[in-house]
Amino acid sequence: MMLTSPAYVLITPARNEARSIEATVAAPHPDSVRASREEVRTGLLIVNADDWGRERGTTTAILNCALLGTVSSVSAMVFMDDSERAAAIAQERGLDPGLHLNLTTPFSARNCSARVINCQQRVAKFLLRGRFAQTVFHPGLIRSFDYIVRTQLDEFRHLYEREPGRIDGHHHMHLCANVLLGGLLPSGIVVRGNFSFVGGEESYANILYRRLVDFLLKQNHRVVDYFYNRPPIEPLARLQRIFGLAREHVVELETHPVNPEEYGFLTKGGIGRLSGGFEIAPRFLVPRRTQGRALSRDSSEVTRLQFGPQSSGAASDFCATS
Repeated sequence: MMLTSPAYVLITPARNEARSIEATVAAPHPDSVRASREEVRTGLLIVNADDWGRERGTTTAILNCALLGTVSSVSAMVFMDDSERAAAIAQERGLDPGLHLNLTTPFSARNCSARVINCQQRVAKFLLRGRFAQTVFHPGLIRSFDYIVRTQLDEFRHLYEREPGRIDGHHHMHLCANVLLGGLLPSGIVVRGNFSFVGGEESYANILYRRLVDFLLKQNHRVVDYFYNRPPIEPLARLQRIFGLAREHVVELETHPVNPEEYGFLTKGGIGRLSGGFEIAPRFLVPRRTQGRALSRDSSEVTRLQFGPQSSGAASDFCATS
């Protein structure tokens, strides 16, 4: 099934508005918003856009948000229709990409080999069998899982000319039993954990399972303190609570700008109004940890949530994943 998305065109940020231009990569506005160097930061808000490179419309929607300074980083898909163009844009624009491991959605790149496609189909058939399939370790698919994960890591290195500093997963399947128990994710890098939930959102059994997965994940990987998805906007208290947590903790907010509601939230000032001008990271920044304790961290940048390009400031005690 072919993916369709709204017809987004690239916009360039201005002081008070964003105007449509031709769908070509244009330089951001030279004006910048300087983040305060005096504020002592113990937390950080990371806004990450998923599905970078899935297809042209998705890439353009995410790029618009990045140019406006409302997206910190992107999760890049490989072997997809727009993967190569998206990689070139990310390198040109200095975006911060991680690998968006795809085990379930068919690869759409023309240069994808039959072996890769067939291997992914076997894995996807198993994972999509039922809602609990990802919790089951399938010994008959050990080689298939190993190959499809390793091949995507290699393709990311080829496209971006670097190691992936972090990994998350399409439909969060990077946390399936075969990947996690098989030790297929590179040790020491940042890996996205399970969603954090407000009280009452999930059953007790589900919470216990997610905590077990996150415990296993933390043995060999770095994770943020809290992870939420952007929808829903209502009730407003939910997002306000997330922004509040980010003042003392490292919080990742997952977004999909290809969705019109989320795109409007990120490009028309919604996130800035709701957060009260709270600062977000210009890259995916996490503390280095060992045995559950934070190590010394390098200084880096933050950017204030306003319309404008990402700008230099100071956020002490954080280091980039790349």
